[in-house]
Amino acid sequence: MNTLNRLRTLALRCSIFTKPSSESHSSLQNQLLYRRHFTTTTSEIPANLTANYLIKSCGFSPEAAVSVSKKFKLSSQERADSVLAFLRTDGGLSEAQISKLLRSYPGYLAAACPEKTLLPKIEFYRSLGVSKENVARTVSSNPLLLSVSLENRIIPTYNYLRSSRLSKKNIASVFKSGARIFLEGHTKNVEPNLGLLKELGMSQECISKLLTHFTHYLMLKHERFRQVLDDVRELGFSMEKYTLFGSAIRAFWGKDSKLKMSRCREVYMTKWGWTENDVLSALKKYPRCMILSEKKIEQVMDFVVNKMGLVSGRTMARYPQIWTCSFDKKVIPRCSVFKVLLLRGLVNENLSLGYVVNISEDKFLERFVVKYFDQVPQLMSVYQGKVDIQDL
Repeated sequence: MNTLNRLRTLALRCSIFTKPSSESHSSLQNQLLYRRHFTTTTSEIPANLTANYLIKSCGFSPEAAVSVSKKFKLSSQERADSVLAFLRTDGGLSEAQISKLLRSYPGYLAAACPEKTLLPKIEFYRSLGVSKENVARTVSSNPLLLSVSLENRIIPTYNYLRSSRLSKKNIASVFKSGARIFLEGHTKNVEPNLGLLKELGMSQECISKLLTHFTHYLMLKHERFRQVLDDVRELGFSMEKYTLFGSAIRAFWGKDSKLKMSRCREVYMTKWGWTENDVLSALKKYPRCMILSEKKIEQVMDFVVNKMGLVSGRTMARYPQIWTCSFDKKVIPRCSVFKVLLLRGLVNENLSLGYVVNISEDKFLERFVVKYFDQVPQLMSVYQGKVDIQDL
């Protein structure tokens, strides 16, 4: 609690941006949208000079600078210089990250006393155990994280996550992958959604894991979340297998998810010979295989089934996780090596394709490449894409 208390004392009781004292505190969105309180009208810098500053000092393209300068004008170059220096040093942001952040919210260039308005939030995020580099990466992708209230939003959200039995390490993971919860807070959707899961019988242990790894999908509007849960439970997904259950929520959460699933089902069944049972089996192993684009399905199927001839189209229903893999970095090189070994009779043809594609990089190289160097000297070249199977 010492860290929290120290950060509370650092929190400034005023808006990030300078504005007349008679103006009431605006909402988070109003603070950061292009509004007049970003600037002081009596000392406003002309648009062309603002654009020039954005290009030279912030890494904007000329087109982006002109576009932004139509809505935002610097009030003080000295203040803007101070903010940029702060973001580079105390903030730890790279030039590219600063440019990305300011393209979304150039109003930060008008921030008064960034050491008092921005630094307490950055220090808090780092206090979770998130590295300086990861804080910079996350903040540049979610600029509002530097504007939302530390006292009224960030700390209460942190306390809620702790009360939900998340360790600081888990909260650090939430920040890196589901930081939007620190913007929206937990009371609007997350808390009622988790309450529903508890009502339906999910254990606290699974709820905590779901909150850690699927934060974004627990922020659905409550009524929509209830509909998604109904669909997921109807298909028989166990609430105690949080990884699959969370993946199913992820697959169903989009408004057009059922349409996508219908299209995928048609592709699998009409083009590749899957049965209804095959579709259901694949869905339960890897729910997202039912919301892929037809292009993605065909790309993998054509290579594995037609070009490599490793398995039949229907057999692919056993290995839906193959679509989680990078086609260029994993599917092509691993299947190519596997095909060579099969042709040479060096591996059992009944070896699971799922195992071949999904084991770690180190294990794959040890098990399927290094082991056969003497028999197939060019195997590493096949793996690296330097030699085609036909040239062996």
